[in-house]
Amino acid sequence: MPDTNQSVWKALADPTRRAIIKTLKRESKTAGAIADEFPMTRASLSHHFNVLKAADLVRTERRGQHIVYSLNVSVLDDAASILFELFSTDNEGSKRS
Repeated sequence: MPDTNQSVWKALADPTRRAIIKTLKRESKTAGAIADEFPMTRASLSHHFNVLKAADLVRTERRGQHIVYSLNVSVLDDAASILFELFSTDNEGSKRS
């Protein structure tokens, strides 16, 4: 799924979105609780949330009037595996012709 991979890397390329992911690594949080940690408008944060959701890096759950965000760890695991494969050295990859 190249489109999915592209959206993941696009989402991870932004430092604000990486900071949101770090925040959610500790625990699931409401949109308001996340917004309290970032000095930007709610509209800007909403954009970042939408990019993270489009990449399937975060999941949302409505609890009453609140939307709770949590990490989708499986997508992060897949991205980590891709990076590991890309930068790991194995016997076949390190041999020179």
